[in-house]
Amino acid sequence: MGDLPKDPVMLLSVVNTNLRDYYSNLDEFCKAKDVEKETLVEKLRSINYEYNEETNQFV
Repeated sequence: MGDLPKDPVMLLSVVNTNLRDYYSNLDEFCKAKDVEKETLVEKLRSINYEYNEETNQFV
């Protein structure tokens, strides 16, 4: 997953911070970071986090 952390908890922090500060949705983030959306979603689902479009974060 490129320059993103491998650890799911660290990944969660990095992704949510980026979504809050720089990207209006998950698709934009994935495109900019060249990350496969499903891979990212599955990795965070493994620690019981799901993407919430309304809040633009994993909760």
